[in-house]
Amino acid sequence: MIINKAEFLLPSASVDKTRWAVIACDQFTSQREYWKELEKTVDGAPSTLSLIYPEVYLKDGDKSTRISRIREAMEKYTSDGTLMPAKGVILVDRQISDGRHRIGLVATLDLEEYEFTPVNDAHVKATERTVEERLPARIEVREGASLECSHVMLLTQIGGFIEKELEKRRSEKPVYDFDLNMNGGRLTGYLVEDCDSMLEELDRMTANANDKVRYAVGDGNHSLATAKRCWEKIKPSLSEEQKKTHPARFATVEVVDVYDKSLDFEPIHRVLFNADEDAIEYLAANCGGDASVKVVFKGKEYSVPVRENTSDAIADLQNAMDAYLAANPAAGIDYVHGDGYTAKVAEESGAIAVFMPTVHKDTLFDYVARRGVLPRKSFSMGNAEDKRYYYETKKIK
Repeated sequence: MIINKAEFLLPSASVDKTRWAVIACDQFTSQREYWKELEKTVDGAPSTLSLIYPEVYLKDGDKSTRISRIREAMEKYTSDGTLMPAKGVILVDRQISDGRHRIGLVATLDLEEYEFTPVNDAHVKATERTVEERLPARIEVREGASLECSHVMLLTQIGGFIEKELEKRRSEKPVYDFDLNMNGGRLTGYLVEDCDSMLEELDRMTANANDKVRYAVGDGNHSLATAKRCWEKIKPSLSEEQKKTHPARFATVEVVDVYDKSLDFEPIHRVLFNADEDAIEYLAANCGGDASVKVVFKGKEYSVPVRENTSDAIADLQNAMDAYLAANPAAGIDYVHGDGYTAKVAEESGAIAVFMPTVHKDTLFDYVARRGVLPRKSFSMGNAEDKRYYYETKKIK
């Protein structure tokens, strides 16, 4: 089976759930104030903030200290009663910041069915190109970790199957139901212990929908690539029987229908640091087409021509920016969610804001099947605050 049940570890009844769950580590990478405010909100309480490495701090020079603290927190939470076992899958209802509801299924993915290389025959594929230099820090965290908590979201094409399964359980008591911090909305989850028939039906439906690409990674491409790399390192030391059931083979994911009504595909914009008008001229000279994107620098708005096909336009823009950065080592780039955050980061740092086009989700599976992965950071699912929050944990060794 591609998607499987799990032996989750969930926070006990005494844990403040609002302080336990936090946003994905790869969000707000240029907004330290967000993470500082989150630290104040958590205020030392048991929290997944203690189990992750926010990417905003990756260049601070205290990596070894942070990783040690993460490992210590994992051991503490598994030994002091903070975490309690729950076996099965979890149907989740995420009320996002605008009031809409996103329905998902938290389970585990067999990493043998997944591949992140650009060209492969796996049933589960990455949607965006993996940036290899982003993996070592993540691998270092995971290799010494006893637990994982995940922000990976897998997209599939199965109509309203997950939503119907959740509606069957609305009368049951949820395993969690609480408000998320930092304007994240609300999270409700229903544990399904007797889930074998549900997972079998899910497997059948995904095969019928698109047997070439049954699942595509919507969020968490690099986290899932990290899990795959770590699993490949572990495999050679295991017997054939051990390989079948080792916990590191199975990564926690949330399965979401690509046509979920609340699931908006949003562009991920670019901010170019230590660059001037010559960078804008370079983009204009190396892209082209009948459409255009907005670029803002020091309060002035520019227009860069691009192709009408948004996937092609994103590829052209990213290739041009990569070439410019290679020729100008002092320049840098960040990937920012949201028009307002992008404009703010660029204005405060005197940088160039490149407002990227939006991928159309109804063409995503076809694009991945035909052409492989999109350029890195091609799209985001919803606003930054609406990203998946860490909640469930699972042993990986």
